[in-house]
Amino acid sequence: MTEVPAGFYPFDRKSPVTEPWEPIYCKRTPEAVILAVRLAKAHTNARGFAHGGFISALADNAMGNSLVVSKLDTERQSAVTVNLSVDFLGSAQIGQWVEFTTAFIKAGSTLCFTQCFVTADGVPVARANATFRVVDRTG
Repeated sequence: MTEVPAGFYPFDRKSPVTEPWEPIYCKRTPEAVILAVRLAKAHTNARGFAHGGFISALADNAMGNSLVVSKLDTERQSAVTVNLSVDFLGSAQIGQWVEFTTAFIKAGSTLCFTQCFVTADGVPVARANATFRVVDRTG
């Protein structure tokens, strides 16, 4: 199965760390940037299911991008990850549609607390929590 669900389109914010995992898709909501991939060999570990590093990196990416587009003044603010933890609840297999959906726990002016739910074909496979520091771009 290679189809992309309705509402998703190619993610336009490229990064050297995510380049080998392309194509990455996104869907924007007023509160979040939902990232997604059709799981392929490049996303897997030696046992053939989604690699924990891949899940961690894309969860961090989804939470950070969600924060930037929905909570920050991007002309003068950015954010950096200060803490990331991931609980692995299951595994995702090649061919499954894997989504990374962000929820905000608390978005303050200096620290933002987020959570990301990772599902494979709608079944939970991971939950990530992150703390981001809001930084001033102007100096």
